[in-house]
Amino acid sequence: MKDFHEKTLIMDEQAIHRALIRIAHEIIEKNKGLENVVLIGIQRRGVPMADRIAKVLEEVEGTKPDVGILDITFYRDDLSTLAAHPVVNGTAIHFNINDKKIVLIDDVLYTGRTVRAAIEAIFDMGRPACIQLATLVDRGHRQLPIRSDYVGKNVPTSNTELISVQFSEIDGCDKVVLCEEVK
Repeated sequence: MKDFHEKTLIMDEQAIHRALIRIAHEIIEKNKGLENVVLIGIQRRGVPMADRIAKVLEEVEGTKPDVGILDITFYRDDLSTLAAHPVVNGTAIHFNINDKKIVLIDDVLYTGRTVRAAIEAIFDMGRPACIQLATLVDRGHRQLPIRSDYVGKNVPTSNTELISVQFSEIDGCDKVVLCEEVK
């Protein structure tokens, strides 16, 4: 495992909050409201992000969309290279996804492989009307033809850098940091 150290603060608590508000408004605008819209956060940091966006949507539209949690561990194409006993956080989608407009939510879009795994998992559960993607940070370096419909911030990075998203629900604080590999 490589070691990284914090290099630059990309987003503070207020910047994250503003980005999530903007993403929520873009979801409403693109979908002409919230009819048949559901949010699914990808474990781990997509989950608090989905909850926060749902809260903003409820404040703006007066109705809260269903929110689900998706664990893609067993859909990863690198599962055999992970630990002998990978950590499974669990999926909790307690609503029908058929004919729904699903907004998949994740903290960072990098190669696109996590999103591909999430799409496969969703199609194993049903047939949505469409799948959209919201990410807090898009760092580039795609290996698959996947893009976010809603992006908090685009941050060009090198392959020796890492984006660390921290949410208070998991990490005790809210920030996005560009980290650099320790040589």
